[in-house]
Amino acid sequence: MSHASRSEGELVGPMHDAGRYESGAGAAHAIRRYVLVTKPRIIELLLVTTVPAMVIAEEGWPSTLLVLATLFGGALSAGSANAFNNVLDRDLDRLMRRTAQRPTATAEVSALGALVLAVSLAVAGFVWLSVFVNLVAAALTTGAILFYVFVYTLGLKRRSAQGVVIGGIAGCVPVLTGWAAVTDGSLADPRPWLLFAIMLWWQPPHFWALAMKYREDYARAGLPMLPVAYGNDEATRQILLYSYLLLSLVLLYTAATFAGWLFTVPALVLTGVWLLLAHALRRDRSVSTAMRLFHFSTIYLALLFVAAAVDAAF
Repeated sequence: MSHASRSEGELVGPMHDAGRYESGAGAAHAIRRYVLVTKPRIIELLLVTTVPAMVIAEEGWPSTLLVLATLFGGALSAGSANAFNNVLDRDLDRLMRRTAQRPTATAEVSALGALVLAVSLAVAGFVWLSVFVNLVAAALTTGAILFYVFVYTLGLKRRSAQGVVIGGIAGCVPVLTGWAAVTDGSLADPRPWLLFAIMLWWQPPHFWALAMKYREDYARAGLPMLPVAYGNDEATRQILLYSYLLLSLVLLYTAATFAGWLFTVPALVLTGVWLLLAHALRRDRSVSTAMRLFHFSTIYLALLFVAAAVDAAF
């Protein structure tokens, strides 16, 4: 915890004249700050893909205890990666309005405190998954943390407009983790890799659409996001290209897995709507149109994976 947070109300220090109530409120505030460092909303999105992968692997509902154990371990690992990101990017976060109030950017949580949290969550996630799931699942989540920190955050994010493409690999690992949890570590089936590929190609247009809204923020921080480095014209062209690549992967999954109508119909309808929004963005290139695609992309991923799970189970 930083000197600033200790001086502003003694949030985590000994009880002072304010009494027991203020001390309790201060401790609760400090805990909330540390929770925010793990970016819990992003964790929710990542875990949405884990359970469907487990259902598809089982071709029905797997053990509820196994699902809960996998989700808990995955949440610990995802929280660790996000905490590392907050530590390493706190200088950039201070320059962007969207992220300037993150606890590490405001020094409400010190870099050391966030780093200790990140390491602790990584170790806890590995141990938990090793004990209650299996070693392959534990290795996958820990590998994703290392990839996210060293390849994306330290290696690509500040240097390449394609960072979100390669860095997105870490965000797809929950699919493999969920599958490995059910199959005792086996990843020989092509289905988890196809789901992995769908999510990998889903991520760039999802993030580039958001980057169009925060283009000035990224430029201020010196981050070469695609709309900053090459402009909105190239960004919308790439978004449309990746949207058609996403369609090709959905069709490949349908054919390779002999998917039934419970997946095929929703998947084609959802991807059709996605393409309409991508074409609209290519024509308009406005922030409002970009945000329509961004918001739909979040719904798209969840519904697509649910459809795949329902189709496999029934």
